[in-house]
Amino acid sequence: MPNLPEQGLRSVPTGVTVRVSVPATSANLGPGFDSMGLALGLRDDVEVTTVDKGFSAVVQGEGAGTVPTDASHLVIATLRGYLLERGWKVPGLELVATNRIPHGRGLGSSAAAHASAILLADALLPEDERASAADLLNAASHLEGHPDNVAPALTGGLTVSWEEDGRYRSSAMRPHPAVVPVVAIPAQPLSTETARGLLPSQVPHHVAAANAGRVGLLVHALTQEPSLLLAGTRDWLHQGQREPAMPESVGLVRDLRQQGLAAVVSGAGPTVMVLADGMDQAGRARAALQAGLEGSAQPWRVSILPVDAAGAKVETHRSGQPISG
Repeated sequence: MPNLPEQGLRSVPTGVTVRVSVPATSANLGPGFDSMGLALGLRDDVEVTTVDKGFSAVVQGEGAGTVPTDASHLVIATLRGYLLERGWKVPGLELVATNRIPHGRGLGSSAAAHASAILLADALLPEDERASAADLLNAASHLEGHPDNVAPALTGGLTVSWEEDGRYRSSAMRPHPAVVPVVAIPAQPLSTETARGLLPSQVPHHVAAANAGRVGLLVHALTQEPSLLLAGTRDWLHQGQREPAMPESVGLVRDLRQQGLAAVVSGAGPTVMVLADGMDQAGRARAALQAGLEGSAQPWRVSILPVDAAGAKVETHRSGQPISG
């Protein structure tokens, strides 16, 4: 981020290390388009240390060798921009990222990066300058463009989010313990912009009404009655419309649902997720996914992932002091 207007700003002290761990997320969950999200047990870990000058990044795991390792790294650039908005500057940063969330697969990698950057920046500020949880959610959601992935990344669990008077808000819920996500992650990514570009600008009233009803049912199924997950995940609003961009994923969802499994496209895709009712059904879902992907032209990873209940975790170390939460 060159030519930042940093003159006259307060400077974050050097010798401070902040670590943040942020979970993967799955948004939409079928009918909850741009509003519902679930945190998953797969995490990116990012650590930054403030130094006298220079901006550098070491990236391990997902994105290694492809994402920038200088000041243009998304987390570094976002962190600096947020600090500027708060009236602060940072003279230099060394970043180390261990990425486990696949990029461009519909598992919230960009939301995790934006949430990481905002949390890291906020933790670098004096305690009396730090933002509220609501303000952190709003800031990260504005960067992401919508809150459906950001909210569960921050709080963990299941979230329903909305925009009101220019601010993003969210309500967190505890999923029923029987809910077990099973994911199939393809090797090839898909651009969110490509997937969104296939959506119509208007939908018929009966489609909107049908989807609204299933969202209400989905909240009940996820929190109270997992046996209703198949009905609760029915969508008319976006998954079928995106089939030209990911025919294999949408076809797999259709086949799995015919087998009685609550399959959805995760986020903008192309990952496919089944929301299973208990471990026995999760095992059946994993087998069905593997069978449905036999002969695919690309490799897929099929995994049972727990719901992440903790959300983002932040630790801070100042020179001569131990790490603290």
